Amino acid sequence: MKWSVIVIPSLEDAQLTPILRLGAGACAGIIAMSATYPMDMVRGRLTVQTDQSPRRYRGIFHALSTVLREEGPRALYKGWLPSVIGVVPYVGLNFAVYESLKDWLIKSKPYGLVDSSELSVTTKLACGAAAGTVGQTVAYPLDVIRRRMQMVGWKDAASVVTGDGKTKAPIDYTGMVDAFRKTVRHEGIGALYKGLIPNSVKVVPSIAIAFVTYELVKDILQVEFRISD
Repeated sequence: MKWSVIVIPSLEDAQLTPILRLGAGACAGIIAMSATYPMDMVRGRLTVQTDQSPRRYRGIFHALSTVLREEGPRALYKGWLPSVIGVVPYVGLNFAVYESLKDWLIKSKPYGLVDSSELSVTTKLACGAAAGTVGQTVAYPLDVIRRRMQMVGWKDAASVVTGDGKTKAPIDYTGMVDAFRKTVRHEGIGALYKGLIPNSVKVVPSIAIAFVTYELVKDILQVEFRISD
């Protein structure tokens, strides 16, 4: 068999509206999130274990086997719905804000920040940070509800969620709306934003770096390689 490499010139990116960018980013996020959700659910439980909570999970595989054995396969997808809904403002807004802000800077060149059709790495980082801030802030309440729904079925998880180490009543949510209602009623609207600042310190820079890396890889891969016989 004879192998050859066909080089296909790259095509110019089609002009996408913010709505199309939002939809494309959201679809990509939903697929990726759904594929890895059981690991995220387990990570959530491992993360919130404290001295006041039962030390039930020794690691990832022990947590997975314990949840499957005691709560069933569906338990690995608790909180999936608010996660899917949250993907739209989170991933979608990240892409939409980043690309739209980048286009605006190139076209408008405000305050002399941009003097060519190519943005600097620093400017791209700033665009990514702005996009991450918007997406993170809008979607964060859904992330809080997702984490709380992941705790349902975990013995004595109520003391972990509320952080007081004293609550003995089991957490019981009939669904996403019920989780929102009970959280706001018992703890106030501010509970939906618990941990926003420390989470943003981690998420916003990572999103900025991810977008810059994405741009650099696009610049490097100017051609597509395909192997044919």
